[in-house]
Amino acid sequence: MNKFIRGFGFAFKGLGHAVKTQLNFRVHLVLAVVAIALGWYLKLSSPEWLWIIFSIGLVLLTELVNTAIELLVDLVSPGFNETAGKVKDIAAAAVLVTAFTALAIGIIIFLPKLSLLFGHAA
Repeated sequence: MNKFIRGFGFAFKGLGHAVKTQLNFRVHLVLAVVAIALGWYLKLSSPEWLWIIFSIGLVLLTELVNTAIELLVDLVSPGFNETAGKVKDIAAAAVLVTAFTALAIGIIIFLPKLSLLFGHAA
């Protein structure tokens, strides 16, 4: 059981490292707070909240995996290496695809509500 509990400490240590060192992770956290605040203000339905929470989790997860891949690539290939660069580019592309997917979900959920709020048809 001690090992299990210590695992949470390691996970929080990794999360702290990402928050301290990764600008993109911090940007995604701020956008997550904005989405949550907007969702609360617009009184999202339970299914809408599930999509927003899923999107936020997926973007943050992908950003963390990208950070881990970048650190690992830098460890095993500290000098310039074309293949290592491609690995890092592909990991970054995974974050981009996830972020665009989250943006599309956000637009589908928030745009009609904001249009109604400001008196425009969606």
